[in-house]
Amino acid sequence: MAAITRDSSMSLEVNRDSQQHGVIIEEVDRLIRVYKDGHVERPEIVPCVSTALEPKLGVTSWDVVLDTSTSIWVRFYLPNCQGKLPLLVYFHGGGFCVGSAAWSCYHDFLSQLSAKAGCIIMSVNYRLAPENPLPAAYDDGFKALTWVKQKARGGDNELWSRQCNFSSIFLVGDSAGANIAHNVALTFSNSAKLRLFGLKGTILIQPFFGGEVRTNSEKLMVQPPRSVLSLAASDTYWRLSLPSGTNRDHPWCNPVTKGLTNLDGLSELPVMVCVSELDILKDRNLEFCRALAREGKKVEHVVYKGVGHAFQVLDKSQISRTRTREMTSHIKAFISR
Repeated sequence: MAAITRDSSMSLEVNRDSQQHGVIIEEVDRLIRVYKDGHVERPEIVPCVSTALEPKLGVTSWDVVLDTSTSIWVRFYLPNCQGKLPLLVYFHGGGFCVGSAAWSCYHDFLSQLSAKAGCIIMSVNYRLAPENPLPAAYDDGFKALTWVKQKARGGDNELWSRQCNFSSIFLVGDSAGANIAHNVALTFSNSAKLRLFGLKGTILIQPFFGGEVRTNSEKLMVQPPRSVLSLAASDTYWRLSLPSGTNRDHPWCNPVTKGLTNLDGLSELPVMVCVSELDILKDRNLEFCRALAREGKKVEHVVYKGVGHAFQVLDKSQISRTRTREMTSHIKAFISR
């Protein structure tokens, strides 16, 4: 987030917390504050909502707890469609540090995507940094996918599993969630595992990558005052989420810094990357696509003109609505092949 002037009530709250927990050592304004004693606060600037949806949408939603020990849970979206449907395992954004599968913006976006693309969506609520630094989110993603396959093998008789085409599963996410989808895919390092899990592709929406050397879009892209992702916020998220003692050239952050030779087993897994023209991550996203192509991977990308990072969930302008419809159409075409 770009710097935003706090109101007086927020200043009083910060002063009280500073007296109790010490100084703030890391902060992304209005999203997360980390204190010297380890206390973490996440102001609720985006409301969490229930699974309720308008009946006219034709989508049913519900929550399922996958692991009580780690509090991993998922939110399902099942459209009123006939026949077997592909499954999208979705990971929300938020720099690994904020966000929820219950955030209203994701509930709206994913319910619409389920209805219009004709797919089942399982949105994963994974553990957040800094309390749970990487690879916790990757582990949670792997656990969620393993749970899905256990349901497939166990002959589960729930409505969603009866309609699910378990041979057509896609890993999808936006921002940090796209990074998670990519790294969960890396877990399956050979084609046999891909077929075993029914993985058919990954869809990476504005994937959150970084690096020590700045790209042109990071250095030169002019961001509006209330930009969703600034360079300062990006750096803070990486400091909070990467393992201690590492920097932004760690392969979890910068997948092209040491080449992509560990992707050899994924050569048959198609990848679609959705890039925003006004996003500071634009150059990194495009370089990632070029690196995949150089290694013979099946990769395609779409650049959405005139919009910035996370436009599909956080920007309600007319141009963002138009680009979101375009993105939905592109996703539908990709999962229907």
